[in-house]
Amino acid sequence: MTARDEILARLRTALADSPPPVHVPRRYRRVHDRPDLVEVLIDRLEDYRAVVHRGIDALAGLLAEVDRLAVPTDIPADWLAGYAGQVRRDAPPLSPAELDVVDAVLTGCAVAVADTGTIILDTGPAQGRRALTLVPDRHICVVRTDQVVGLLPEALARLDPRAPQTWISGPSATSDIELNRVEGVHGPRRLEVVLVGLDDPLGR
Repeated sequence: MTARDEILARLRTALADSPPPVHVPRRYRRVHDRPDLVEVLIDRLEDYRAVVHRGIDALAGLLAEVDRLAVPTDIPADWLAGYAGQVRRDAPPLSPAELDVVDAVLTGCAVAVADTGTIILDTGPAQGRRALTLVPDRHICVVRTDQVVGLLPEALARLDPRAPQTWISGPSATSDIELNRVEGVHGPRRLEVVLVGLDDPLGR
């Protein structure tokens, strides 16, 4: 069979009223437990102009700079320990105007991809709805080290494909035709990532 015959045969099969199921191989490359995943993630995040911090003390220091803080309704109490500012819980849902005047939003995430420096939220625990992280100008995101994977296929395996997802690779930014960079157009102008290990009170 020539290449032309093979292509035409595939087209006939695809255009049939009841095409047979097609097996799509999914043998994606994976890195699993590579020891430097967290360091790779930090490198990528900083390359995207995100600011990376480590541990509970770093989170307390960041929150000390914030007077008005928006949070999901199920934010862990430990994350807010000692915070003296105004906490705006997203219940009932805060309006875009209310979200626009807070100083920052604090959330967790579903998974973080080291290779691409991408943090993914899927409205799961401590993440809230999508608008909560897209409207405020500053996003403080807690990432546990056990949430860090190497490559996108490993991240996708942890996600519910039916859940609304937000993929974040650094602060929101865009460039015009002359490559003038403008930040904060489609989301937060500042992204601050707090990395915590399982031995940290924030990571339990």
